[in-house]
Amino acid sequence: MRTVGPEHTREAQVPEARRAHALRLGSWGVLGAAFVITLLGVVLVMGAFRNDQVIAENHGTATALVEQVLFDRTLIRYETPDGVSHSPENGVLYPDGLTAGQLVRIEYDTTDPELAKVAERTWLLTLLPVSTTLLVTWLVAGPLVWFLRSRLRALAAPAGAAEPAGPTG
Repeated sequence: MRTVGPEHTREAQVPEARRAHALRLGSWGVLGAAFVITLLGVVLVMGAFRNDQVIAENHGTATALVEQVLFDRTLIRYETPDGVSHSPENGVLYPDGLTAGQLVRIEYDTTDPELAKVAERTWLLTLLPVSTTLLVTWLVAGPLVWFLRSRLRALAAPAGAAEPAGPTG
């Protein structure tokens, strides 16, 4: 008959401790990633709001030619009243639905013509994509953290306590 001594118990506890540590780290990692994505979404909306404020404070309007529609930006070219042609390097804000060759009314910051947006479009257009991204992020992160924590609780519970108590008699 083989007996289990303290040396065998300690060997069994080492993998459990590593597993518990990995579950704890995984849970904090998922929460951390979800919070970073949330922070980025909030900063993005605040940035769009601030850009709209700056354009409103130094308001200029023009008609722009859409030169290129790329994945990450839409490039335009327009002239300011002083006859200078501008093509914002980062593209135009709120370009949804624009096509190359199209003429579009824009609003721009007269002190920084690189900051331009499609006329009558505002920061509110950022709310739907950002809120959808945050919703999906937390719909994935919430259950994943719950699962990891439940595995951690099951690992920490004594072997006999894991079974539900039933009628005794």
